[in-house]
Amino acid sequence: MDKAVIIFVRKPVLGKVKTRLAASLGNDVALSVYKRLLQHTLEITQKVEADKFVFYADEVDEVDMWSQEHYYKFQQHNGQLGERMQQAFEQVFDKGYSKACIIGSDCYELSSSIIRDALDKLNDGAIVIGPAKDGGYYLLGMNKLYPEVFQNKNWSTSTVFSDTIKTVEDLNLSYSILPTLSDIDEAEDVPEALLTSN
Repeated sequence: MDKAVIIFVRKPVLGKVKTRLAASLGNDVALSVYKRLLQHTLEITQKVEADKFVFYADEVDEVDMWSQEHYYKFQQHNGQLGERMQQAFEQVFDKGYSKACIIGSDCYELSSSIIRDALDKLNDGAIVIGPAKDGGYYLLGMNKLYPEVFQNKNWSTSTVFSDTIKTVEDLNLSYSILPTLSDIDEAEDVPEALLTSN
């Protein structure tokens, strides 16, 4: 297998996940929504033919929904988001993969076919990126490690996507852009389906 999917997650612990959501909807609803998002991420990644790596923001949970039969588990490195993503890509490329994508667990609109399409685009291009409506991105893929893509960015702001594209263009790398999707961070981002099925 030459393809890898990196998934950044948090353990679903009350008061520790979706804090912006919790500020308006409460911790219980925020946790419930996050569990549904994790389940969605599990379901769509199961259908993608690639090796899968789950990187936990906290300590690794050996026994949870991410079966060790199908998912390799690691802890994210310390540092800001860019450093943690760069380290994850480095770890995966060091294992010999020729293309890798990273996703989070915040995008209910993300599908297996979009992830497959992203990996396919790396057959010919260096970078693939899925813009989020808030100005960030929900997926980033590359055919080798380009550390500059993760450096000098204001993470969790509305300029992350545009700044990343500028870096990619400054490096003269070929790239593809996926459809724009919504990340779920604020109360207004939450689709009814995630609330009514609690």
